[in-house]
Amino acid sequence: MRYVIDSYAWIEYFMGTKPGEMVKPIIEGLEEKITPTICLAEVYSKTLKVEGEEQAERQIKFIKERSALAPLEESVAIKAAKIDVAMKRKVVGWGLADSIVYATGLLKKAEVVTGDVHFQGLKNVIFIK
Repeated sequence: MRYVIDSYAWIEYFMGTKPGEMVKPIIEGLEEKITPTICLAEVYSKTLKVEGEEQAERQIKFIKERSALAPLEESVAIKAAKIDVAMKRKVVGWGLADSIVYATGLLKKAEVVTGDVHFQGLKNVIFIK
C-alpha cells in the first residue's frame, strides 16, 4: 500500500493526539509514504509559530526520513487546478493546498491520510478522526 501523508496527519502524529495514534502505524510502518512539499510548509509554519524553529527543523527532518517528498510538478499542478475548481463549488473552505495533496494521491495511486474535514467522504482517503 502507498500513502500520501497530509499536514493534518503529521501534526496530529507529532502532538500525540488520538488521531495521531491512528496514523502512527502508517507513519512508523514499512509501507511507502509520500509527503507533498506543500505539507512541509504547513507543518513547519505551524510548529514554528507554536514551538519554535528548533522543533520545526526536527519535525521536517523526521518527515524526510520517514517519507519521500513529492514536489509540485507540472502534472500535479494541472491536476490540482482542475480539482480545485470542482471542489470549491462543493466544499466550503476547500483550499489549493488540499487540491495539491489530493492530486498527489490520485496521480501516485495512493491513499491520502488526513483528518481534515474537507476530505471527508472522498475516495482514496483514510480519515483519522
